Amino acid sequence: MKELAEVLKDWEAVIGLEVHTELTTLDTKMFCNCRLSHDDEPNTNVCPVCLGMPGALPVPNRKAIQSIVMAGLATNCEIQKHSMFYRKHYFYPDMAKNFQTTQGPVAFCMYGHLDLEVFGEGSSERPDGTGVEKAADGSYVAPIRILRIHMEEDAAKMVHVGGEEGRITAATESLVDYNRCGTPLIELVTEPDLRTPEEARLFMEKLRETYLTLGISDCSLESGSMRCDGNISLRRRGETAYGTKTEMKNINSFKSLHDALEYEIRRQAEVLEEGGIVYQETRHWEPSRRRTIVMRVKETADDYRLFPDPDLAPFDLTDAFIEECRSRIPELPDAKRDRYVTAYGIKRADAAQIAGDPKTARLFEQAVDGVGEKVAGTVANVIVNLLPGHEGVSSEQLRSIAVLLAGDAITFAQAREVLDLVDGTDDDPERVVDARGMRQVSDAGELAPIVAEVLARCPDQAQQYRDGNKKVVGFLVGQCMKASKGSGNPKLFNRLLTQRLEG
Repeated sequence: MKELAEVLKDWEAVIGLEVHTELTTLDTKMFCNCRLSHDDEPNTNVCPVCLGMPGALPVPNRKAIQSIVMAGLATNCEIQKHSMFYRKHYFYPDMAKNFQTTQGPVAFCMYGHLDLEVFGEGSSERPDGTGVEKAADGSYVAPIRILRIHMEEDAAKMVHVGGEEGRITAATESLVDYNRCGTPLIELVTEPDLRTPEEARLFMEKLRETYLTLGISDCSLESGSMRCDGNISLRRRGETAYGTKTEMKNINSFKSLHDALEYEIRRQAEVLEEGGIVYQETRHWEPSRRRTIVMRVKETADDYRLFPDPDLAPFDLTDAFIEECRSRIPELPDAKRDRYVTAYGIKRADAAQIAGDPKTARLFEQAVDGVGEKVAGTVANVIVNLLPGHEGVSSEQLRSIAVLLAGDAITFAQAREVLDLVDGTDDDPERVVDARGMRQVSDAGELAPIVAEVLARCPDQAQQYRDGNKKVVGFLVGQCMKASKGSGNPKLFNRLLTQRLEG
């Protein structure tokens, strides 16, 4: 098959996502009082309601409705005051009552949007002239419309046993755990506005950051509390009619989403260019084989026999309820990113990475409390480039390391070592640095003799510098560091060497 970049020269991908997110921060299920926990023994958190026993009546979870309204407000949706639940019929072991309670044509949240900022290699996937204006560096902002966010109940967990890993069609038996059945679930459906696998990945990442900030879900892709279905079709560039779409089910990682969409784009292009037909079907991504396979022919709405649920009264949300939900929304990642850039002067990309994770954002704000812009920028640099993998570093320790770095008391490599040493302890980084003799000498008077000695024994490299090879100064700095046994400030060594060589 052709490479993605080559395919996208002739074909335009039309991608829409359906993102399913369990409201895992609630205590109970959507329509009953069963405990919301998927880690207990299988089939222990169940009752007549979630097992679909005859005569059992559902009662909606108020906190779940509050969570979906918050999600809608955070994604610029119009909150619908009047809506109702429907029954979506299908016969499968993961839903004991043989129908799923979901919302009908009017959901709690309708017609929203999120704006994606696409940089770097991902920006090259979307050719020019595809409805967005690219900046000089190739980056662009793509507005992605949201059709709806509706509420439904999750199905039970199917466990496929035996067969080859990653191939559900090869399983020898299937087990069902109904602990998950009835879990409050919100489904966000985008309009088909996404055009590249990278845009789809970025949309999922941004949505996850938003939900985590709201505190409505743990958004764990690994455990399945957040998962995605991808709908994709191709059309020739310049055409407006949609092609036949395929759907990929239950993608559970950002990388799998990107890779599955890329494979499907390339596969559909090959089929169409050879004169074949793309069929409307549901496909499964096999990570181990890096390909999609057919699961079943895609159902239509008629197959589900949707009708209003007679056991659940229609909803009429009041203005007071909606405003209460609005008041619970904290500062969202985009606003937080912009504030960090303005208040602390840090790079936009670093600010976005920090603002996207609530735990990291709290750590950053505690660490920069009361410090200047230079130290704040260093805190951000440490968080982005050194902190990953260190779970037990406090804000005070982080601030102390940043102060040492900003004052040239330690190098970046030493900062990494100090992080390793204080992680999970109450140790003061300042004391660790002094106890290990790591503090850099930044007195020009002390370092000048070392510079003179190094230049005296490295005349060839000194001449190379004077002849125009400026990069050789790196070698000379290394010799100075070696002569000082690592205690000299490399930046000051660089400055002193340059002054001597150019003087």
